[in-house]
Amino acid sequence: MQIRAETPADHPAVGRLVELAFGGDHGRVVAELVTALRRDDPNFQAFVADDGGEVVGHVMFTRNLLDAPERLIPVQVLSPLAVSPGRQREGIGKALIAYGITELTRRNVPLIFLEGDPAYYSKWGFVPGHTLDFRKPSLRIPDPGFQVMPLPGYRPEMTGTLVYLHTFWDYDCVGLR
Repeated sequence: MQIRAETPADHPAVGRLVELAFGGDHGRVVAELVTALRRDDPNFQAFVADDGGEVVGHVMFTRNLLDAPERLIPVQVLSPLAVSPGRQREGIGKALIAYGITELTRRNVPLIFLEGDPAYYSKWGFVPGHTLDFRKPSLRIPDPGFQVMPLPGYRPEMTGTLVYLHTFWDYDCVGLR
């Protein structure tokens, strides 16, 4: 299996994968969100797990903002992460996350935020956002699910409220409903 940057040729396979991984109506919405994020964030970073020409995993990072006391700070949001249902628990998600963290560190990104299961994401160093004085962008996000990973570009004065790219709101993909 190879982890590599997503290419336009991967888009149809990624859409099918995301739809299957998230399931039902929600899967269709998340697949549409991925397409919209590509459109709305021209500098997005997306990576695929390619197993012999088959896309079996996908992760996307998009530019969002931290509303810090002195200025807006560009940060990244990890969303979504999808692994083919038949290939889960094989380390594909882990490999995608690790690859993305390495790439974003190399690009001097200070922080990666996400909404997700703390038991899963804490394995890679994500911590609850409130422990570093970050505020979540919506009350619909459970406190434990709002997580952040400081990268080497992070400085303690970087604190404030995460501001999602409008696309997450447009597709109602913020927090729990």
